[in-house]
Parts: sequence; C-alpha cells; structure tokens
Amino acid sequence: MTSVKEFRVETEPTATELGRGRFVFTDQYSVFDWGEMPDHVPKKGASLCTMGAFNFERLAEADVPTHYVGVCDPNGDAADDDTVDPVALDDCEEPPTEMAIELTQVPDLPYLGDGAYDYDAYHDAAGENYLIPLEIVFRNTVPEGSSLRSRGSPAEYGLDMEAWPDEVVDLPEPVVEFSTKYEEQDRYLARPEADRIAGAADLEDLEDLALAVNDVLNRRAEERGFVHEDGKIECLYHDGEIRVADVVGTFDENRFSYRSQEISKEVVRQYYKRTDPEWVEAVSAAKERSREEGVADWRTLCERSPESLPADVLDAVSDLYAAGTNAYTGTEWFDAPDVDDAVDAVRDL
Repeated sequence: MTSVKEFRVETEPTATELGRGRFVFTDQYSVFDWGEMPDHVPKKGASLCTMGAFNFERLAEADVPTHYVGVCDPNGDAADDDTVDPVALDDCEEPPTEMAIELTQVPDLPYLGDGAYDYDAYHDAAGENYLIPLEIVFRNTVPEGSSLRSRGSPAEYGLDMEAWPDEVVDLPEPVVEFSTKYEEQDRYLARPEADRIAGAADLEDLEDLALAVNDVLNRRAEERGFVHEDGKIECLYHDGEIRVADVVGTFDENRFSYRSQEISKEVVRQYYKRTDPEWVEAVSAAKERSREEGVADWRTLCERSPESLPADVLDAVSDLYAAGTNAYTGTEWFDAPDVDDAVDAVRDL
C-alpha cells in the first residue's frame, strides 16, 4: 500500500507479460514524504481517481501509451467483481474510487548502506518487464523555494536574468529532470546516473514522453482556467516500449494554481509550515541525520509527529479537491462549492 492508495493484484506480471490490478484511492494524504498523516480528507480519493482517469483518457486520445485500463463503476458490478471489465469514466454516474491498470514487475531494491542502492540487482531481477525506478519531473514554472534554483542559474534555463527573483518565474521551455523513486530520500540525478538507473529504457524516450504528458496537461489546464506549474510521471518498460504508469495530473502528483492560489496538496504543506514548524524542522533534521549516519529510513530518527488538522481546515481542503476536480474535468462530479469560492476559502488558512 502507498500512502494514499491501496494496491490490488488480480493477475501477477511475469518476466514477459504484464499483469492486471487496481488502485483503490483512499482519503489519506502525505506531505514531506511522511506517509499516512493523522487525518483523512473527505472526497480526496474519489477526486484523485476521477481526475487521474480523465487525464489518462486524454493521453490515450493523444496516442500517449499508458498502463490505464479504465475505472470501476461505483454503481456497477465492476465495483465488487474483479472479473468484470472496467469502464470509461463517462460511463460512471458517480465519481469512482477504483482504477484498473496493467501491472509490471517491481523487484526489491537492495540497500547497500551509506546511501547506496544496488540497481544492478534490481535490473537483473526485472529483465525486460519492470517499473523504471525513476521519477521524471517536468517544470513549467520556478516558484520561490524550488530546489531547481539550487541546481542552476537562471541563464542555464534560458532566462535573461542574473539571479533568481523573489517571485514565481515562468520558464521559456519546460525543464525535465530525473530523480530516484525507491530510495528512502529522493535525490535529483545527473543524466549519466539517471541513464544507468533507467536500465534498458532510453533516457531520451523518457524525456519525450514526459514532455508529451506535460503538453496534454498544460492544454487542459489552460482550457479550464488553471496554471499547470509542474509535475512528474512514473513509467514502466515492457517488451521495448515505455508506458506512463502510476497516476497522472492530479492535485497530488502535480502542482496547479487557480487565480494565483495553489490548488494542490501544497496548501497543506504550507499550512504545516506555518502552524507546526517544529515538526517540519524535525523532518528536515531527521533526513539530514539519516544521510550522515547512513540510515535508510529517516522516519525512525524523527523526534516529532505531525499534529492533526482542525476540522475547518479539513473541510476547506476537501472542498478544494472536489471543486477543483469539477472545474478541471468540466463535470459536476461532486456536491462542492464553485471553484472560485473553494479557492478563496483556502487563501487565509
């Protein structure tokens, strides 16, 4: 199980064939890589499943290969029977919480100590059918505090300025970066190391696929009054083909804004930074200590746990997910405020 969705296997993948399974989206959330937080956000799981399915179906229209099969109709047999074929999102009368997907192999990634992992062992076990152990990140803007600012000057990203300003910067062209996926602490990679970790998958093909996904999301966001700031994809490699995996273009995987207000889980991140800075600082300290001491799981070193969110904050965040999904998809899936009202409600959290 991940921090926000359960994973069900219907047919196991093999060395040569993809399997079948489901994502079951929950109302859990995670910030700062903590994992399951103390509270659940109502409607969040259904929002993410609906928005993810909507984007997968748009990617199919653009001939972008993915592992998406369909969704399980909450009012149909598919919701309770793994043998019933999933349906398209438009065939659902209510927002779904289960998504049918094709599965690939995910071998163990051995930890060697001192921050090192055995990717050779991963690929030896994976063969030609595996989840690529990378996250491919694409950026259209550079907000204040973005880690990209520490990895290069504005000129290196095509910007005519000497130093990064104290404001969001629009990039002239999207920037693609690669980071680790299965290490306890994600780290950005130089291209030679990313290429090695990708295994048989070609790094240029991964970049092209990420840019194609980014283009589809950018166009939809613009159509609906959103700004798509950045995001990521995960991919599988099977029989020489790379496909988009996991979930794409939701308010958890990507950062969107609406009328200059973040409409992603960034709202919750910033709330914790303001109201529970001791925990945020403890997380940073634990991550740093784990790097210094070569401890794989930094959470075992964290001296504090996050506080629960107040009920009014949970309600506002819930409305933001639901209203945002309604607006982005153009369908009233949820009984939620207008997106303008939902956005205004979180501005002062």
